[in-house]
Amino acid sequence: MNNKDIAKTLNFFATLLELKGENPFKIRAYQKAARTIENIQNNLKNLNIEELIKINGIGKNIAEKIIELNTSGKIKELDALKKEIPNGIIEMLKIPNLGPKRIKQIYEILNITSIGELEYACLENRLKNMPNFGEKLQQKILQNIKILKTYKDRFLFPEAYNIANLLKNFLYTKLPNAKIEIAGSIRRKKETVHDIDILISYITPEDWEKLKNLFSKKLTKSLIIGMGDTKISIYANEKIINQLSKTKEVPYEISKETLIQVDMRFVPDESFPFALQHFTGSKEHNTKLRSIAKKMGYKSNEYGIFKNDKKIEANSEEDIYKILNLQYIPPELREDIKEIEAAAENKIPVLVSRDDIKGFFHCHTNYSDGQNSIEEIIQYALKKKYEYIGISDHSKSAFYAHGLEEERIYQQKEEINSLQKKYPQIKIFWGIESDILKDGSLDYSEDILKLFDFVIGSIHSNFSMKQEDMENRILAALANPYLTILGHPSGRLLLSREPFDIDMIKILEAAKKYNKIIEINANPHRLDIDWRYIPYGKKLGILFSINPDAHRLEGINDIEYGVNIARKGWLEPINILNTYSKTKVEKILKKEEQYE
Repeated sequence: MNNKDIAKTLNFFATLLELKGENPFKIRAYQKAARTIENIQNNLKNLNIEELIKINGIGKNIAEKIIELNTSGKIKELDALKKEIPNGIIEMLKIPNLGPKRIKQIYEILNITSIGELEYACLENRLKNMPNFGEKLQQKILQNIKILKTYKDRFLFPEAYNIANLLKNFLYTKLPNAKIEIAGSIRRKKETVHDIDILISYITPEDWEKLKNLFSKKLTKSLIIGMGDTKISIYANEKIINQLSKTKEVPYEISKETLIQVDMRFVPDESFPFALQHFTGSKEHNTKLRSIAKKMGYKSNEYGIFKNDKKIEANSEEDIYKILNLQYIPPELREDIKEIEAAAENKIPVLVSRDDIKGFFHCHTNYSDGQNSIEEIIQYALKKKYEYIGISDHSKSAFYAHGLEEERIYQQKEEINSLQKKYPQIKIFWGIESDILKDGSLDYSEDILKLFDFVIGSIHSNFSMKQEDMENRILAALANPYLTILGHPSGRLLLSREPFDIDMIKILEAAKKYNKIIEINANPHRLDIDWRYIPYGKKLGILFSINPDAHRLEGINDIEYGVNIARKGWLEPINILNTYSKTKVEKILKKEEQYE
């Protein structure tokens, strides 16, 4: 168990204590310990109780629970606490704007114990007259319940991707000679995922039976959906996959809401390319392909392409598209967004890849709410062989994130100048993530803004403005001569917060008018701008920047997810700021060269 998992568990403990109405000092102790652990780089798993107690914010009681968690994977007192609280009340914690204090109040006054009951109570106006609620909050809760129901049983891409890769690696330990591929929406790099598809070939029916027996023995019945001659379906998460190789049986029951469905298919060797193409999808893409095949006199399905019942040989997906007189279409583009028409004219572009990225912007340091120092980020970037980095801490209006007051701006500039001399092999661009204020102005005066190499303008407050007001706010920011990059343009948080009420086409057209760069925020909770708008931005000639929005070193690696989104948006290296050399980037930022 890593530090992040420990901190998450302690925070959950604190939340349940708050739901129970426990001593506030005890609650704050758990919250403080969780915050401390989140910022510790050394794994606590290696520390004994005496070493844990020496850490500021961790007392003996919490240290003992950390040891228990590292040893057994659970805390008995926490398990007992969960049994005292109805499951429906714990589920309510997923609703934004509804913390444990308000949930406790709803339970005690209205005796509501489920999200369904809460939704009905909102519809009956039973919350609006309660203390600390009101009609506006009641409507917000109702809206957030609707969002929660919409995204039920969906997972962020990295969660599903990590589970799929863990299972793939586990399967190889049991089937070393097999051909195993991840298909479905994960292969298409969708930002959220409903389930996992894995194809297995080049094994015998006996191997398949052994695999079925293995899952039957190691998984509890509640985790098994079905076991057939060609398909195994289970519920899984990272813990379950890790347990498969360690114990005779996964020894615990887990809430289904934390699990993703996994479908493993046994595919005949000669059908594997066809099955991979078919189960990668999308459904709409495949429907068009079958239509093309039919017009050519073929029959097409997951087993092959047939002419008069004779199967046409194909050794790869490339062969399949070639049979249909189409250029190969990368999985990310298979969304029925004119990719088939482009392939028919040989107009599928060479998409950007991770290897094209030469640097990154939008990185926070411990000057604001980042975990690491500027020098630590530089050293990490050098290790990863980046040519340049862009430091951009929060501006002063982001008080919750320790945004930089003017005095600390000058202090940071001095440190960057010093570090640039110490590390001449990497270019350090100095920027700021300036809040776009309610009227569309940027944080700081012009005298301050003009000091930076670049300015990312982002919205971090007043999310619920009317469409016209929000659009005018963003348009005013884009017109500001000091704004360089529009950060996370729609403001969405995947699976939890809807985008701003804006016309993104209008925003993109304004970005082109003012020659602004649009961010592809690579944080997997954002992946913003939505890839569906990117082709229009590309058509306009807008320059994009794939930014990690990193708050710790490992967050820099989220660039990979941003590349996925750029590829889904048909972007080539030429369309992306951080594929250019540091010399070219410097000229673009100084407006010595205009991107065309």
